[in-house]
Amino acid sequence: MNKIVVIGSINNDLVIGVDKAPIIGETVRGSGFIQVPGGKGANQAVACARLGADVSFVGAVGDDNFGIAMKHGLADNHVDVSFVKTVPDKPTGTAMIILVDGDNYIAVDQGANLSIDREQIDSVDELIKNAAIVILQLEIPLDCVKYAAERCKAHGIPVILNPAPAPVEPIGDDLLMMVDLLTPNEFEAFSLTGIDPVSPGEAIRAAKSLSEMGVKQVVITLGGNGCVYGSGTDFRHMPAVKVENIVDTTAAGDSFTAALAVCLTEGKSLEQAVAFATKVGALTVSKKGAQPSLPYRHEIV
Repeated sequence: MNKIVVIGSINNDLVIGVDKAPIIGETVRGSGFIQVPGGKGANQAVACARLGADVSFVGAVGDDNFGIAMKHGLADNHVDVSFVKTVPDKPTGTAMIILVDGDNYIAVDQGANLSIDREQIDSVDELIKNAAIVILQLEIPLDCVKYAAERCKAHGIPVILNPAPAPVEPIGDDLLMMVDLLTPNEFEAFSLTGIDPVSPGEAIRAAKSLSEMGVKQVVITLGGNGCVYGSGTDFRHMPAVKVENIVDTTAAGDSFTAALAVCLTEGKSLEQAVAFATKVGALTVSKKGAQPSLPYRHEIV
């Protein structure tokens, strides 16, 4: 089985549903509070494992009960946690998530995720060297994301970058040129290109712009409008799978990226991978919570 390596964040998610988002100074009543494991990196690792992949995760947790629980949760989902370090002076990353009619508002304290450094990346160089694909995101220090991509390129290992959350600082063409597959959503695509993908046509224009920056392949997810995918100047639109009851969009992008990785390591084409990932993302939004919503391979029809 081909190895997928995910380098990224682990968070403890605190989720509450409300009828309307509060404005500044307003308190609104909520319900349905849950506490679940999350973090983009951890979500993607669990999603890969549930879809049948052999996955190792590289990350960091605090020396607290949340960190212990997060590592146990990953291991219970058959993710190798041998490369997750415990940081004594930082809390485990925490995300506060407010749900409003299926959409989410998220604030994150990165905590121990900011402790991932070049030394830790160097310590897993052999793991990277033997991977089929490495998945990265932007919830750990940008310098380490770039360094991890450099190590992948040194070993000839493909890189998938999910540029989430939307970068507040330019990530640089030097990183984009090392990316084999970029998977932004519409907000992240706008942040990277200045082109607002309000329609599939505009999304294709944004994807072409990313291709001109050096990215080999691009998939831009558009929520209910599906996605656009391709490379160079050849981009196509794939409609979304209709979902009757959207419960929570948290981790939809993570499951989508993971599904792409799994299919590509199985030798599928990008078009086949996108079709599969579209089904995975649709199942994810039909359940509440980040990792609890991630589907298993047998659920995909």
